[in-house]
Amino acid sequence: MKSVSISLSEAELVKSFVNLVNKYDCDMDLRSGRFVVDAKSILGIFSLNLSSPLTLEIHCDDCDQLIEELKTFANV
Repeated sequence: MKSVSISLSEAELVKSFVNLVNKYDCDMDLRSGRFVVDAKSILGIFSLNLSSPLTLEIHCDDCDQLIEELKTFANV
């Protein structure tokens, strides 16, 4: 499992993020504090506090390409 810190502060970013992660077969969770949702669920993501950084947990070993594409959403 790998973890990546991301920021999804705008609705358009959420849409782009969901489209990106749905291209991959890996299971992914998105964590905000103690709340965890399926990272491929747009409704689940909107139930989180998007004003703070989120942690994406990727449950597969071969995810280097995904992590490279996620740099667009990096928490800066």
